[in-house]
Amino acid sequence: MEYDVCVLGGGPAGYAAAMRALDLKKKVILIERNKVGGAGLYNGALSSKTFWELSKDILSTRKRLQHYSPDQHIRVEFKEILRQVREGIAQRRFHLEGQLETLQNLKDNSIRFVKGSGKILSSQEVEITLADSTTEVIRTQNIIIATGSSPRKLASIPIDERIIVTSDGVESFDHFPRSIVILGAGVIGCEWATIFSNFGYTKVNIIDKADRILPFEDDDIIETVEANMQRQGITIHKNSTLVKMDIVDGEVEYVLEYTDGRREIHRVEKALVSIGRVPNSSGIGLENVGLSVLPNGQIANNDGQTSVSNIYVVGDLSTDVALVNVAELEGRHVVEKMYGLTHTPLVYNNVSTIMFVQPEVAGVGMNEKRALKEKKSYKCVKIRYDMIPRAIAMRNNNGFFKILVTNDDAMTILGMRAVGVHASSAIQAVALLISMNKGVEELADMIHPHPSIIEGIQECIRMLLGKSVLKPEVFKGMLQCKSCDENGCINEIVYLR
Repeated sequence: MEYDVCVLGGGPAGYAAAMRALDLKKKVILIERNKVGGAGLYNGALSSKTFWELSKDILSTRKRLQHYSPDQHIRVEFKEILRQVREGIAQRRFHLEGQLETLQNLKDNSIRFVKGSGKILSSQEVEITLADSTTEVIRTQNIIIATGSSPRKLASIPIDERIIVTSDGVESFDHFPRSIVILGAGVIGCEWATIFSNFGYTKVNIIDKADRILPFEDDDIIETVEANMQRQGITIHKNSTLVKMDIVDGEVEYVLEYTDGRREIHRVEKALVSIGRVPNSSGIGLENVGLSVLPNGQIANNDGQTSVSNIYVVGDLSTDVALVNVAELEGRHVVEKMYGLTHTPLVYNNVSTIMFVQPEVAGVGMNEKRALKEKKSYKCVKIRYDMIPRAIAMRNNNGFFKILVTNDDAMTILGMRAVGVHASSAIQAVALLISMNKGVEELADMIHPHPSIIEGIQECIRMLLGKSVLKPEVFKGMLQCKSCDENGCINEIVYLR
């Protein structure tokens, strides 16, 4: 049987590609060896964010009880949290698998879903191996590789996914650990540290070889997140190198060496290894069509298209921006590209991101660290949540908005960071303006609902235009304006007129 499009992998990128090909009336086969939804659903985006949402609710409830009724206490069982997480996953799985089942039952037979492993035999042939080891060879005009990624492991660490786990093994816990160490202070490591500390049953430690967590972010964001971690009792082993990690008497023993030469031995109940992910590029027949794997595990491509013109790669195999929304975008894009619906390469300058830490951090476009590295001349305005009526009403003013624009009359928006409650809901208007290469004037006169967190964005824009309601020279530290030239010289602007 011959198909127009064969998709290897049913994660966010592959599923989106298959659905877009279906829109174009193409005959599609989608091959997934494990679970539809991939890491965007299981042991990844949806599952961890459900953990985070539940942990945030528990933390908020505890704080309110402590303030209003200190004699009241709540008890949370890990098994109940896990049940809620799995119910969320099941709901989303029903959407994805249910849609596939419905579409397969249509009379036009335009899509076929196969549970099995796919291996490329040639540019137009794919071998499918089913669970019972039977095989089938199908012919296809185009191939999309969307096989995703797996947690990175170290040979020196005995990961058993019970005591020492990756993100794949967290759901194997049957109770909240008394203590846990997390190897890796990137986004995922910091998110899991936040989750476990929010629930309040686990003493959390993070191993960080640098002197600051989240090394790619601006200092004010790092300071805010680190301060919260310290308040919640999280220990960050800064400037440390993991010398050894072993399972000893059913627990985790690890040895650290610091840059000053000190060595420490620690014992905790569990360990989470969070040092990135590795693209799943082996065993899929790349050698049969002359495609090679790059040192980072990805497959060389030009806007998703490989050196074999009818073979495309998307998601974790094609770009370092390992996000569900980016993967879905790439999946749709390569289908439109193969059928001539677009000739414009994807750009990633307006990709919105969220870090599920405490407080929540969202961003789009450039931050100051990148602007300084690229020797950009820019203006920057910042407003703390203390000055935003909605945050005051919520009694939750731990956060800020920060917007970067070009240092000229056009004031084209370069980027934005939002830290605090509702952060992820506040950046979309700015993301749109970045994609349109627009300036701040577009947002200046928009009437925002009151009271709302996004009024803080409007006040930032007004500061840039010299017509803010609250004046920076009065509220120093709460409202900030500054400019930076291409040499990195930063000057505070008392008031922009």
